[in-house]
Amino acid sequence: MTIQHRSSAWPADRVAEARAVIADVAHHSDLLIRLACNVLVQHGETPGERADAQRLLFVVNTRRPVRRAQREDQGRAAR
Repeated sequence: MTIQHRSSAWPADRVAEARAVIADVAHHSDLLIRLACNVLVQHGETPGERADAQRLLFVVNTRRPVRRAQREDQGRAAR
């Protein structure tokens, strides 16, 4: 069994991928956005970047999923 050591570029690569997800947030799932935000909250280069990621994570966590919103809206319309 061979143990592979992590490349020293690993954190930088993950941060770059997280930034790419956040830059195109409209085209990614909430799960992927959450993962990207968590990476940036932990490994962002500046306090501002980490704070922005924390704010976006809060927004994603508090909004209603589309399916649940549709069910709730249909329930109101049926009344």
